[in-house]
Amino acid sequence: MKHFLFLFISVFLILSCTTKNAKPEKEQKSDSLKLAYAKGFAIKYFTDYKELIVYSPWVKGTEYARYYLVTDIKIKTPSNGTKVQIPLKTLAATSVTHFEFLSLLKELQTVTAVCSPEIIYNAEINKRMGEGKISDLGNAFNINVEKTLQLKPNAVMMSGYNQNDPYAVRVSQAGIPVIFNNEWMETSLLARAEWIKFVAAFYDKEKQADSVFCTVDKRYNEIKNKATAVKFKPSIMAGSNFRGTWYMPSGCNYMGKLFADAGANYFYANDTTAGSLPLNVETVFKNFSETDVWLNCNFKSLDDLVKADSKHAYFRPVKLKQVYNFNKRLLPSTANDFWESAVARPDLLLSDVIAILHPEILPGYQLVFAEKIK
Repeated sequence: MKHFLFLFISVFLILSCTTKNAKPEKEQKSDSLKLAYAKGFAIKYFTDYKELIVYSPWVKGTEYARYYLVTDIKIKTPSNGTKVQIPLKTLAATSVTHFEFLSLLKELQTVTAVCSPEIIYNAEINKRMGEGKISDLGNAFNINVEKTLQLKPNAVMMSGYNQNDPYAVRVSQAGIPVIFNNEWMETSLLARAEWIKFVAAFYDKEKQADSVFCTVDKRYNEIKNKATAVKFKPSIMAGSNFRGTWYMPSGCNYMGKLFADAGANYFYANDTTAGSLPLNVETVFKNFSETDVWLNCNFKSLDDLVKADSKHAYFRPVKLKQVYNFNKRLLPSTANDFWESAVARPDLLLSDVIAILHPEILPGYQLVFAEKIK
């Protein structure tokens, strides 16, 4: 009996100590990062690491990638994700949409490799490329694996697609974490901009990112509220005719939502189609020939626009010379800051469109990305 009692007490003490010193994972969690708009990722904070989940934009309710961020690579983490040591010291950034986030976080110096340098607008990246401090990994859809493995960056940041990427597989197998930044799949400009918090997590700069984003968010909504309150909303058309097909954003596309936020009257505002709408010229002429303004027209001049298709001359915005592109910050190499800074600074992009449609709201405003085609 004494032997049994001793055994029972010993087992009880062991279990008690085990329970006390090894808390369940859920009890270790301290907090989760608060997101206002972004749906594509989540960050949870545990005692020794951060858990960062990227959700699939293509299969609802599923994960695309999972990361465990640690300050010491020796820290043990669950085996169902990729361990990444932070803060990152070197990074291969394969998309131009990453640069403004890194710039706002003051981490551009960590970029050691890029793709397609000819389409990069960022001055600091181009300067460092010229100094030989940044390597060229080739085209983003055919990245040089061998060169990446030679460079051995702390991580590679790339856009994810709804398919297996052989480059990502090979680099991951070599022990280099591949970070999937899917901001481009968000359906609103502010949601895309909020991915600065995702990038910041890899540098331990969530507080800085939150401060930057709060400023952008506040500015965006302040001018949005002014624009959506106006009584008269100019009718608009968008996009360009490319080989007989005209791609226009749907109402739930982030550009469609931009038009709504800028106080525009847009024919497809209530269309819920994902992505863009492929239209023929006849349909566009029927629905948009009498609009007030033409936005995001990818031509340099009205002459070039009419030469591309004589039907363009019959659109009212062309007659009124109210046609705008988003090419104001365009380099001779065709690198366009619209694809870089505008992602992280939607308040500036919205300001551009509002200044075009409702100049009285922003008197004296100088356009940043947009320019009138002459």
